[in-house]
Amino acid sequence: MGGFFVPATLANANKTQTGRLYLLDELRGLLILNVVAYHTLYDLCYMFGVHMPWFRTEAAYWWQQWMSGSLIFLAGISCLLTRSNLRRGVKTLGWAMVLTVGTLLVMPDQLILFGVLHFFGCAMLLFALLRPLLDKIPPKVGLVVCLALFVFTKNIYYGNVGIPYLWEVPVPEVFYSTKFLFPLGLPHPHFQSSDYFPLIPWLFLFLAGSFLGRKIPAGKVPAFACRSRLPLLGAIGRRTLVIYLVHQPVIYALLFVLFHILG
Repeated sequence: MGGFFVPATLANANKTQTGRLYLLDELRGLLILNVVAYHTLYDLCYMFGVHMPWFRTEAAYWWQQWMSGSLIFLAGISCLLTRSNLRRGVKTLGWAMVLTVGTLLVMPDQLILFGVLHFFGCAMLLFALLRPLLDKIPPKVGLVVCLALFVFTKNIYYGNVGIPYLWEVPVPEVFYSTKFLFPLGLPHPHFQSSDYFPLIPWLFLFLAGSFLGRKIPAGKVPAFACRSRLPLLGAIGRRTLVIYLVHQPVIYALLFVLFHILG
C-alpha cells in the first residue's frame, strides 16, 4: 500500500514568535496530494491489474522516496511545535494498530505490520523520551550526524549499509534471523508488509528535521514562512491524518465501482 503521512502538528493555535508557519501547512498539503495520486496509481497497477510499466520504474521509486522523506523531515521540524509528542505519539500509534487490524481482516494480502503510521507514532514517543538528551546536542552537529546516519543506513532493510550506489557492505545475516527486529529495519526473510517504514533509517531523518526545527522556537525563521499564499493547500495540510486514514478506502471503493460494476 506504500503510504506516507505527517501529523498536522501546527493544527490549532501552535505559534512561534513570528506567527503561524503557514509554509509547513502548505507543504504538507502538497505532499499529501502527491500521496493520494501515488496510491491511486498503486491501486490501479497492483490491485486492479492495469498495465503501467512506468510505475514499476526507478523514477516512480524516487517519487515515493521524495514524498516519504519530505514528510518525515517536516514531521521532525514540527515535533518541536506540538504541545505533547507523547500524546500525539500514542494517538498515532493507536490509529496505526487500527490500520493493522483492518488490513488483516479486510485485505490480508495487503497487511501493514509496521507502516508509516507505526513509524510516526514510535518516532514521536522516542523523541519525547529522548528530548532531554537531544537538547544537549548542538543543532548543527545533530543535523549533520543524523543526515549522515540516514544515508549510511538507507538500505539496511535490503541487507546493506554504506553510501548507496557508491560503496555498500552487507549486514551479517544473523541480524535478520529473528522475527521481532523488523521495526528496526531488520526484517526476517519471510517478512511482508505492504507499507514498511522502519525506525532505521527513517528515524535519523526525523531527528535531522528536529535539529533544524530548533531555530523555529527561537523565532529564527524567514518571514515568508509565516504568510499564507495557498490557503487551500494549507487547509489540506492541516488535515493530513484524516486524509491519510480515509483516502485509500475511498480510492479503492471508487476503482472497484469503476472496474467491477460499471465495467
